[in-house]
Amino acid sequence: MVYYRVAVEKGEDSGYVVHCPAIPGCHSQGDTMEEALDNIRDAISACLLALDKELIPDDRRPVTFSP
Repeated sequence: MVYYRVAVEKGEDSGYVVHCPAIPGCHSQGDTMEEALDNIRDAISACLLALDKELIPDDRRPVTFSP
């Protein structure tokens, strides 16, 4: 299991805003602390999945080798 540190801040109007500094652009929010933490877990999973798709080549693309 991998653990990511998150930063939780009180929202300007209400609720909580959460950031995962290890993953640029990975943010979430919630009305309660519990909801915000649940939402950032989902956001981290989605961000990692998106990064995997960017970094792992698509098997359908032809691969060519030069001598």
